Amino acid sequence: MFTNPDQQARCALLKAVKTIAVVGLSPNAARPSYGVSKAMQEFGFRVIPVHPAAKEILGEKVYPSLKDLPEPVDLVDVFRSAEFIDGVVDECLALGLKAIWIQEGIVNEPAAVRALAGGMTVVMDRCIYRDYRDQCR
Repeated sequence: MFTNPDQQARCALLKAVKTIAVVGLSPNAARPSYGVSKAMQEFGFRVIPVHPAAKEILGEKVYPSLKDLPEPVDLVDVFRSAEFIDGVVDECLALGLKAIWIQEGIVNEPAAVRALAGGMTVVMDRCIYRDYRDQCR
């Protein structure tokens, strides 16, 4: 059974992060992924959008997949439905990425357990923006 890291561990993770790849970052300003990512930029994080069709979001070049990123990232933040989390975890593990944050409302326990077993730090079903704003600044 998956359990999220406690508040202290989540804050330690966020304080160590500088660059976040956001999988499923929408170019639509009305979508939660856009608002959360914009707020994280305003907090000083570098946000790199990952979206298969967009070209630029929030002033950043968009990459079609994690494997296409031109630089290392500290954290992968995921705004995709639960059925897509397995593929994102597979890509993270193949690339040796160390941390994944699966946004609030998205739960795929087998994928989270697999990511943990692969050595990743995993946070699931929590809002990165709210955690950072309310508990970690």
